[in-house]
Amino acid sequence: MHVTTSRWRAPAVLLICAGVLSAAEAAAQSPPATAGAQAQATVAPFQRIRLMAGRSHVLVTDFGVSRIAVTNPAIADATRVEATQILIDAKGPGVTSLILWGGDDQRVQYDVIVDAAVAPLQAQMQTIFPGEDIHVSTTEEAIVLSGHPSNNEIALSAVDIAQASSSKLKVINLLQPIGGTDLQQVMLEVRFAEVEHNALMEVGASFLANRASFQGGTSTEQFPGPYINEASPGQLGAGTVGVPGGADQVIHQPNLDFLNLFFFLRRDGLLAILRALKTRGKFQSLAEPNLIAYNGQEASFLAGGEFPIPLVQGNSGQVTVQFKEFGVRLTFRPTIVGDIIRLHVRPEVSTLDFANGLTLAGFRVPALKTRRADTEVELRDGQSFAIAGLLDNQSFEDRQAIPFLSSLPIIGHLFKTRSDLATRTELLVLITPHLVRPLEPAEVPPLPVDPGPFIKPESGPGSLLMGGGGLVDGPSPKVIKEPKK
Repeated sequence: MHVTTSRWRAPAVLLICAGVLSAAEAAAQSPPATAGAQAQATVAPFQRIRLMAGRSHVLVTDFGVSRIAVTNPAIADATRVEATQILIDAKGPGVTSLILWGGDDQRVQYDVIVDAAVAPLQAQMQTIFPGEDIHVSTTEEAIVLSGHPSNNEIALSAVDIAQASSSKLKVINLLQPIGGTDLQQVMLEVRFAEVEHNALMEVGASFLANRASFQGGTSTEQFPGPYINEASPGQLGAGTVGVPGGADQVIHQPNLDFLNLFFFLRRDGLLAILRALKTRGKFQSLAEPNLIAYNGQEASFLAGGEFPIPLVQGNSGQVTVQFKEFGVRLTFRPTIVGDIIRLHVRPEVSTLDFANGLTLAGFRVPALKTRRADTEVELRDGQSFAIAGLLDNQSFEDRQAIPFLSSLPIIGHLFKTRSDLATRTELLVLITPHLVRPLEPAEVPPLPVDPGPFIKPESGPGSLLMGGGGLVDGPSPKVIKEPKK
C-alpha cells in the first residue's frame, strides 16, 4: 500500500513542476514583448510634412479636429478651415511640431519641415549657368553654395545671385573653380603716400609818428600794427619812441613778429615796420599697414591712439570725457574665388589737427585730418591697384590798401599790404593682396628689434631656466648629460 501511494505521488509532482516551469517561461517571455512594444511606440517617427518657405498645404484628417498646437509659429502656422481640413502656412526655414486633437481622446502629431526657397534658386542657377556644377543648399541662417564651376567669373556671379535672392540669409561660398588654389588666407598690403607743399608770401608796411604836437600812424589792419601805450612811461632801450621835449612812451605791437624789419628815428619820434615774409614748407607721410584675413571674414587693424573729448552734460554742467580713435586703420574682407581675390577694403589715416581745433570748457580739443577710402576691387595674387588718389591745388590771395594814399605814384605801395598762400597736396592709396600660408618654425624671420638695449640672457634669470625662461632670444635648451658610471 505504501508502494502504491509513492507511485501515484511521483507523477503528480512531475505534473506540478511542469506547470510551474511553463508559467515561468510564459512570464519570462511576456515582459520583453511588452517592453519592445513600448520602445517601438517611443521611437516611432512622426509623419513628416515638407514645405518650402512661402508655400501652403491643406492637411486632411480622418477625424474632426478640435484643437491645434504649433511649437514654433515663426517656422509654420496652422489654421482649421473645416473640421477635417487644416491649412498649414510655411513661414521660415526650420523644423517644428504640429499636434492635432479630436474627439474620443484622438491625437496625431506631425513634423513640419520648412526649407528655404532653394528650389527656385537652384533652378535659376541651372537656367543661367547650364551645365555648371553648382549646388545650392540651405540651413536656418545661411545659403550654401558648393561645386566646381568652370571659371572664376561664373563662381563670382553665382555668389552675387545668391546674395540678391535673400537679404536675411548669409551666403557661404564653398565653390571651387577648376584649377583654383587651396589657400584661404589673404594678406593685404596698403600704402598711403601723401606729399604736401605750401608757399607763403606777405608784404606790407606800417608807420607810426609820435611828435610833441601830434601822434599818428598808418595800417591796413591786415597785419598787426604797433601803437603807443599812453599809460606806461617809457624806458630807454625798452622799445620806446623819443618825444622831443617830453617823456618817452612804450610802443606795443600785438603778436610781434621779429622777422619783420624795423626802422626807428628816436630824435624825430618816427617808427616804420616793414613786413616782408616768405616761407616754404613740405610735408611727407608714408603709412604701410599689413593685415591678414580668412576667406569671407572681416579683419581690422589700428595703429594709433585715442584723444579725449570733453562733453558737458545738460543742466548739471558736469564734464565727462569721451575718447576718439585716430591713427592708421585698415578694415577689409576678402573673397577668394579661384585665383581672383575680391576685396571690400576701407583704409583710413587720421592725424590730430590743432590748428583747426577748438577750446571747450577750458580744454583744448584738436580736430582730425582724415584720409579715407571705401571700395570693392578684384585682383589676383600680387597685383596692385591704386584705389584712391588726390591732387589738390589751392591758392589764396588777399590784398588790402588805404584809399587815396595807395593810389599815389611811387610811394603808394607803402600803403598797401598783400598776402599770398598756395598749397599743393598729392595723395595716393595703393593696395596689393597676397595669398599666404602659415610659416614653418624654421621660416619665422627675426623680430625687428635691436637686442642691445635689453638685458642679455646670460646675465638674467632666464639663463637658469630651460629655453631661456620664455624669452624670444633666450638661449637654446641645454642638454643635461648623465654622469658616467
